[in-house]
Amino acid sequence: MLKSTFLILIVQTSSITKLCKTSTVVTVNGMYPGPTIYAREDDRVVVKVTNLTPYNISIHWHGVRQRLTCWSDGPAYITQCPIQTGQSFTYRFALLNQRGTLFWHAHISWLRATVHGPLIIYPKRGVSYPFQPPVEEHVIVLGEYWVRDIQDLEKHVKESGGGPPGSDAYIFNGHPGPLHNCSTNDVYAINVTLGNKYLLRIINAALNIEHFFSVANHTMTVVETDGEYTKPFETSFIMLTPGQTYNVLITADQPVGKYYMAMAPYMPSKNVPFLNKTSYAILNYVDKLGRKSPSSLIPYEPILPNVYDTESVQAFSNQVKSLYSNKHWSTVDVPLKIDKSLFFAIGLNVFSCNSSDPDRCQGPNGGIFAASVNNVTFKRPAVSLLNAYYHNLEGYYSTDFPDAPEKMYDFVNKAPNNIGVNTQAAIGTQVSVLEYGWAVQVIFQDTGTVGAENHPIHLHGFSFYLLGTGLGNFNSSIANLNLYDPPYRNTVGVPVGGWAVIRFRADNPGIWFMHCHLEVHTTWGLSMAFLVKNGKGKMQTLPPPPPDLPLC
Repeated sequence: MLKSTFLILIVQTSSITKLCKTSTVVTVNGMYPGPTIYAREDDRVVVKVTNLTPYNISIHWHGVRQRLTCWSDGPAYITQCPIQTGQSFTYRFALLNQRGTLFWHAHISWLRATVHGPLIIYPKRGVSYPFQPPVEEHVIVLGEYWVRDIQDLEKHVKESGGGPPGSDAYIFNGHPGPLHNCSTNDVYAINVTLGNKYLLRIINAALNIEHFFSVANHTMTVVETDGEYTKPFETSFIMLTPGQTYNVLITADQPVGKYYMAMAPYMPSKNVPFLNKTSYAILNYVDKLGRKSPSSLIPYEPILPNVYDTESVQAFSNQVKSLYSNKHWSTVDVPLKIDKSLFFAIGLNVFSCNSSDPDRCQGPNGGIFAASVNNVTFKRPAVSLLNAYYHNLEGYYSTDFPDAPEKMYDFVNKAPNNIGVNTQAAIGTQVSVLEYGWAVQVIFQDTGTVGAENHPIHLHGFSFYLLGTGLGNFNSSIANLNLYDPPYRNTVGVPVGGWAVIRFRADNPGIWFMHCHLEVHTTWGLSMAFLVKNGKGKMQTLPPPPPDLPLC
């Protein structure tokens, strides 16, 4: 019998003072970041979410595979209508065969900036980690903070046609750290004792920026990514895209003192405004009596790759492999025979601006920024796609999402970048239809239409095997794909001017969103949805909607 975890989340507005300014932000249970949810593998989770804000809200359980619980996945206008002011909705799902570090976050507008929190899934009772247990565990949520109201910022970006400004601070568990204005004492700290081993559960909940993370003078051992165990490997830094999680072990084996933990941006794209600044938290050695290092000690600083260092990012990501393999673990089941092969060209586009107001034409060459998959800019429907599919409502979507771009060309180096050539993407609400049980391969290809960029692509409802990534145009004859021990992930960073190949089995019926986890790119339309048809019998059939499902 499944054990149940019951929670109540109250979404509300709160006043927060940071960087010398008091702002009103949306929080959960008055906390920023929101509360940590603890559960165990195979637990049944029931979460009642009540919206006390003036905004619509929905919550996504990032990385939860939602087996036959598509109605609880959370993306607004995809699997549900949002929870309106004063209303509640109860999410119900089971964590079947899942353990590790995941997180939850708002999945409507840009409220994810402050509405997010960890989801920690421990192994079943009596089951140990596949590594030496740590003395302590610490959850570290990386984020971005804006002094400006995030709803106003989103509105401005949409109306201007241009890109967003950089955030005002990068934060550790809500703390900007000593390098930011008025933040000398607004610093997150972890106390460690010499000789002990610690597990850091690191979550990147940032809105639009990928981040490096490092601990000064300490080697980290990566043991898990996106809630799945990996072959342990040592590294001086990790790079997390928004939506990714990493578990690392560190040993307090340095001279007693203070050591900075650092997060710094990775931004390989050119001409993109962002905050080029490092934020610090502190790893503080204490003795066995709990006495801290003297406050006068100057912390050691880590050495991080530079902000454009794609070569180091690729070298790091290539080390991530599944702990198990096809030959040695029954749960590693990389599909070898493919039923559906898809080629998705992803990137930014430019629409012509028809306004006479130049303030609304702030995109490249006086145009409007957009984004697309296979040159289709996704438009969210007025009702949820899942509801339209289940009730056979016509006119809200079509089933003709292209399997490949209309034209194949040198995507990286010779992509046209003038309005009216190939950048004027179609706008549509189209889904790609998959038969139940199909083995699906997706090749993601970044394009240089407006500018190449690292795109963190997140697939709802499934984890997938990441067979490989590389720079340049994908070439099947020379691509080195790993079919032996590929990592099992829910978010893949498609390299700047490069490609990634994933495979998954479509064994979960419903409508499943796939999108870039840079929030501004989702706003611009870099997303699509899969429609996975029912199979045979009750365990392969989408159940009816819950009675309290919000209405649009």
